[in-house]
Amino acid sequence: DVKFAPDCIGDQVKAIVSSLADGDVLLLENLRFHSEEEKNDPAFAKQLAELGDVYINDAFGSAHRAHASTEGVTKFIKVCASGYLMQKELDYLGEAIANPVRPFTAILGGSKISGKIDVIENLLPKVDNLLIGGGMAYTFFKAMGYEIGTSLLESEKIELAKDMLVKFKTSKAKVILPKDNVVASEFKNESPSSIVDAEKIPAGKMGLDIGPKTIEEFKGIILNSKTVIWNGPMGVFEFDNFAKGTDIIAAALAEATKNGAVTIIGGGDSAAAIKKAGLDDKVSHVSTGGGASLEFLEGKLLPGVEALNDDV
Repeated sequence: DVKFAPDCIGDQVKAIVSSLADGDVLLLENLRFHSEEEKNDPAFAKQLAELGDVYINDAFGSAHRAHASTEGVTKFIKVCASGYLMQKELDYLGEAIANPVRPFTAILGGSKISGKIDVIENLLPKVDNLLIGGGMAYTFFKAMGYEIGTSLLESEKIELAKDMLVKFKTSKAKVILPKDNVVASEFKNESPSSIVDAEKIPAGKMGLDIGPKTIEEFKGIILNSKTVIWNGPMGVFEFDNFAKGTDIIAAALAEATKNGAVTIIGGGDSAAAIKKAGLDDKVSHVSTGGGASLEFLEGKLLPGVEALNDDV
């Protein structure tokens, strides 16, 4: 039986736990109803720990948070281990970064450089190819002296982008920015579009997707790779008229998987994009954790993982 508790701590919950028969499951109430959960309060964590003898964390999507239920509780339970999903996430992401079958390609997109700079720094020495698309590409273009019109820009990150461009030139990895873009006057699905080279974006237009030359180049590299990590869409994939770049990249990943490559999709927008394309079951692994997978790709230690017993 699956039973439901009215709270997650307290005598009433303890009594329900004590009454459970073998095979019964008790689902606790939402822990975040208690502010102590996100504060990682030791007393609250200790009360949670009193409800069991073994702790299994299968929530990779929360592993980057040091909360009472992900980190604090492990201080009061002897046996703390990962669940099957957590282990699958760590196996795929960990193996891809530590011991990839080459060529190893990372595809990074999304709206902002600021959200991906640590990922770029961590992956640049490890990958053979780094493909950059999405809104973040326009800040790089601006740093290169290109006109970007009304495209997305992080003006405070232009100097950082310039520094990264220098690193790209000295890196062993082949770093590729879009050669052309799909541009429009308005941020609308119905806005009439045209294709222009990266350095020829008109002053009154914004880039909303990668263009056909870029798509073909990226696709060729993906199909020649044996390990691919994708984090971030290539354009405004929520608009069908500007989803082509993202959809074709997703299709190329599915084809590469069929040909024997290991393909890993970071959580968040990338997972949503490949699901929207109907190809989420055609790649090796789609991560369930947006923030967690991003921090893992940044090379950061995840508190919820570090708290588990190494020998279990």
